[in-house]
Amino acid sequence: MYKIVYGLLILVFSCTQSTNGNLSVELQDLISRYDSLQDENDDALWPTFDETQLEYKFDAYQEIVRSLNTLDQDQLSTDDQINQDMLSLVLEDQIAQFRFESHLMPLNAEGGFLAGILYSIRDAKTTTSEDYNKYLDKLNALPDYLKLRQAHLVSGMNQGKVSPKLIVTNCISMISDLLDTPPQETIFTSPVHDNNIQKTQVGSIVEKKIFPAYRELYRFLKTDYLERAPDKIGMTEVTGGEEYYAHRTRYFTTFNISPEEVFEIGQQEVARIRQEMEDIIDQLNFEGSFDEFIEYLRTDPQFYAKTGEQLLKEAAWITSKIKGELPKYFTHLPRMPLTVKPVPDALAPNYTGGRYSGGSFENQKSGQYWVNTYNLKSRPLYVLPSLSLHEGVPGHHTQIMLAGELQGVPKFRTNTYLSAFGEGWALYTEYLGKEMGIYTTPYEDFGRLVYEMWRACRLVVDPGMHVMGWTRDEALKFMAENTALSMHEINTEVNRYIGWPAQAISYKMGELKIRALRKKAESALGDHFDIRAFHDKILENGSVPLNTLERIVDQFIDEVKSASLSDLKQ
Repeated sequence: MYKIVYGLLILVFSCTQSTNGNLSVELQDLISRYDSLQDENDDALWPTFDETQLEYKFDAYQEIVRSLNTLDQDQLSTDDQINQDMLSLVLEDQIAQFRFESHLMPLNAEGGFLAGILYSIRDAKTTTSEDYNKYLDKLNALPDYLKLRQAHLVSGMNQGKVSPKLIVTNCISMISDLLDTPPQETIFTSPVHDNNIQKTQVGSIVEKKIFPAYRELYRFLKTDYLERAPDKIGMTEVTGGEEYYAHRTRYFTTFNISPEEVFEIGQQEVARIRQEMEDIIDQLNFEGSFDEFIEYLRTDPQFYAKTGEQLLKEAAWITSKIKGELPKYFTHLPRMPLTVKPVPDALAPNYTGGRYSGGSFENQKSGQYWVNTYNLKSRPLYVLPSLSLHEGVPGHHTQIMLAGELQGVPKFRTNTYLSAFGEGWALYTEYLGKEMGIYTTPYEDFGRLVYEMWRACRLVVDPGMHVMGWTRDEALKFMAENTALSMHEINTEVNRYIGWPAQAISYKMGELKIRALRKKAESALGDHFDIRAFHDKILENGSVPLNTLERIVDQFIDEVKSASLSDLKQ
C-alpha cells in the first residue's frame, strides 16, 4: 500500500510546477516529497511507529537523497543551495536513525518519551467543545501509546540496545512521582483546571485508564528492563553504538569531524578559558586556590536567591535590561514578546537551570524563558545574566522566533532546529553580552566564563564517556574541577550527556564557528563592518548547517565590499 502511494506521489510531483520562484522545479519536487512524508502522521494523537511505514519512509528518504546528489549546487540560487544543504543533512540523519533503530532506545535522563508526553499535554487546547473532545480522545489513546513504547523497549533489549541503569532509574523515579500524585492534580488536568466538571472527567480517565498503564510500565522498567540495563555508560555498550555516536557527532556539529577531534578541541578550549578565569580571580584579590574560589562561589549565601520568586524577578530584570540594548545590535527583532516563567514542577528535579519554550507568531503565543526554581542552592545568581542571554534574548527567543516568521521557505526548514546553529548562536550571545554591558560585576563575568567552560568541558566529557571509556565519576570530577556549577547541576548535566549522545557538543562547536566568522568579516571589512547587518545576516535564514553559514557570510563580505567600491566610484 505505502509503496503504491509513494509511486503515485512521485508521479504527481513530477508534474507539479514550482510555486516559489526561488526554487528549481527539481528541488521543489524533492522538498514536496519530503514534506508529504512528514505530513502523513500530523493528525495522529500520539507518534506512530508502524514497521511497514518505517520501511517505506526509509526507502523514500534514500531515493530523495540520491536525487539530491545529482543536482549541481553551483547552478542553484543562494536560497536553493541552503535548501539542498538542509534537506541533505536532515535526510542523512533520518536514514541513520532508521538504520540504528533509535526508537528502540526512547529514554533519556529527562524522561525521553515520558517527558514528551508531558510537553504534549501541556500544549493541549480545550477552549472549544471540539478541542476538549479531541483532548479526551488523546487521553484515552495514551495507554496504547505506552504499551507501544514498552514494546519498543522490549525489542531494544533483544537487540542489545538498552539505556544504562542510571537513565532507567531516573525514568522510574519520574513515573513514581506521577503515580504518587492524586489523579485530579496531575499535569493531565492542567488543560482543564478552570472547569471542575471537565477536571473530574479527566481525573476519572487518569485514575481508571492512564495510571494502570503507567503502573505496568513502571513494573516492567523496575524489573525486566533494569535487570538488563548496563551498569557502564557510553554508546560503546550498545550494539552499533560507536558508529551511531560518530554519526551523531557529525549531525550535531553539521560538519565532518570525528569524536577524537572534538575531544582535542575541547581540551584546548578548557585550557584557554581556565586562564581567563584565573585572571578574574587575581583581579578580585582572592586569597586562595582556584578550588577554594570555586567552593566559595558554591557556598556563600550572597550568590543565591532565598526564594523562587526572587530568582524569577532577578531573571526578569536582567531580561528587561538586555532588551533595552538590542536595537544597537539588531535591525530585525521578533514580533512576539518573551515572558519569564518557572520550570514546571513535574520536570524541575531532573531539569537544567533554565530553558527556552518556544512561542508562535502564527498562534499569537509568547516565548517563555523557563527558570528552574527547584533546589535554589544549586542556582547561583552570578550565572543568571549568561542564562538569560542564552535562553531568552538575544539567544533562543530571538533566533527561533525570527526563524518562525520566515516567509517563502519550505515547511521542513521552519520545522527544523539544528543544534549547532541554534545553540551555537545562543552561546555566542553570552559572549556578546560582554560587549552589551550586561555583566556588571567580576563575579557575573566569571559566571559567563563558568558557562563557557561548561560548554567547553562538554567537548571533553561527552566523547570521553561515549567512546573513550570514561566513567561517570571521571566526567563529574572533570566538570567539578573546571567549572563553578553546583554539584547538583553537574550531576544533572552529566546524566543528560549520557542519555543524549553528542547533542551537548553542538553548543561550543557552533559558537566557535560563529565567532570565527565574525572575526573573518571584521578583518575583511574593517570600517565597513556593521554589527547589526552581520547579526541580521546570521539569523535571516533560520537554522542552517555551519558550512552553509560560512558560505552565506562569505557572500555577505563580497556584497559589502562591492557596495563600498561602488560608493567610492560615485
